[in-house]
Amino acid sequence: VQLQASGGGLVQAGGSLRLSCAASGSPFSINLMGWYRQAPGKQRELVASITYSGRPNYADSVKSRFTISRDNAKNTVYLQMNSLEPEDTAVYYCHMTQRRGLADFDYWGQGTLVTVSS
Repeated sequence: VQLQASGGGLVQAGGSLRLSCAASGSPFSINLMGWYRQAPGKQRELVASITYSGRPNYADSVKSRFTISRDNAKNTVYLQMNSLEPEDTAVYYCHMTQRRGLADFDYWGQGTLVTVSS
């Protein structure tokens, strides 16, 4: 499974961006999809995740500002980011978990840079 993320860029504080991440290869039985981010000098952290049935989970710092969604037919996950703040500046990585047999396999996208200017 290969993940291709897109949609990052430079935006002013208060603005919006939408990230997309599409899976290719053999993207069957992908249960959990999500987004992580890593700011300079900080550890990678979970931003949001979503189950196959569409149940989302958000980091407290992005609740009410970010919305995660997925299209199972397209094996794609989205992250709509509104009211962006300079603190949201980071490289954003998409992540997917695939169930094969009794094991789960993790896959990561290449990262897309989001820069929020004040």
